[in-house]
Amino acid sequence: MNRDFLNIVAELNKAKKILVVGHIMPDGDDVSSVLSATLGLRKIGKEVLAGIDWRIPWYFQEFEEVNEILSYEKIMEANFNPDIVLILDASSPDRVGRFQEFFDNRTVLVVDHHGTNTLFGTYNWVDTKYGSTAQMVLRINTELGVEYDERLATLNLMGIATDTGFFRYSNADEIVFSDATKLVSLGGKMYLVSRLFENKRVEQFKLLSTMIENMKMELDGQIVYSYLSKEDYERNNCNEDDSGGFVGELRSIRGIELAIFLSEYEKGEVHVSFRSRDWFDCSRLAVFLGGGGHPRAAGCTLKGNLNVIVEEVIREAKNMFVSQRESRLLIK
Repeated sequence: MNRDFLNIVAELNKAKKILVVGHIMPDGDDVSSVLSATLGLRKIGKEVLAGIDWRIPWYFQEFEEVNEILSYEKIMEANFNPDIVLILDASSPDRVGRFQEFFDNRTVLVVDHHGTNTLFGTYNWVDTKYGSTAQMVLRINTELGVEYDERLATLNLMGIATDTGFFRYSNADEIVFSDATKLVSLGGKMYLVSRLFENKRVEQFKLLSTMIENMKMELDGQIVYSYLSKEDYERNNCNEDDSGGFVGELRSIRGIELAIFLSEYEKGEVHVSFRSRDWFDCSRLAVFLGGGGHPRAAGCTLKGNLNVIVEEVIREAKNMFVSQRESRLLIK
């Protein structure tokens, strides 16, 4: 078995008090992984607190267990002094926000499936063959002897489903379906997971309409991009959670290879999401701009004027798109 995996399991077995941390701007895989690890470790008698240094998107409140994930401030108020810190689904220290302060003089365990991970832990189990970090948590829980019930199986299933686009993306391989099947057999309810994203507000549709109005195409329709300013969010009575999935809507356009969505929810801070369909490596573009991610899904955060950032990002995207396309043609 993987030595890094075994080292992490051994450290979790030894520890009495564990802090489980996810990344800023949490997605379904992150929320799922943090909750699945937290609940699993508690089942085997560990004292565990879970934290994410970011607002949890409102639609995850369909699961009451989400309230177990505490803010940085709440963790500090609890005066929690963990033996180890378990970092899930985060590729670099900055992705955990202020929880980096817990790294000093403690064992840090990193479990992640991003190829851009910087291996910042004491022990790092990073494996890109998994479509989600939730699958890696499933293996940790299984090795620790955690007994799954319906709720834990459903929460764990959420990460696999969301990070594979509900089994539509290229990372939905045999391992993904095998793990999903296992969790369903343990009581996981797929319909409860899908219900998270079938609960939209009218304001979200209005925000989507604004995003479509801002949409533009480049390179003969192979690249599509759009953006939302802080004023766009305020005018539509929305927050950044409400634009989750918009980049996927852009990618769904026929003939598109690369979709880019830029979101300015806080003035002067722009979150950029990249999604590709078949061959463009989004992670290379994201890393170049200071971010990270996967070949087909990546992102970064940039500070400055939205219009300037849009111009810079699209310029770099076009340059890298042409370069990757030419390299691909040469290989063929």
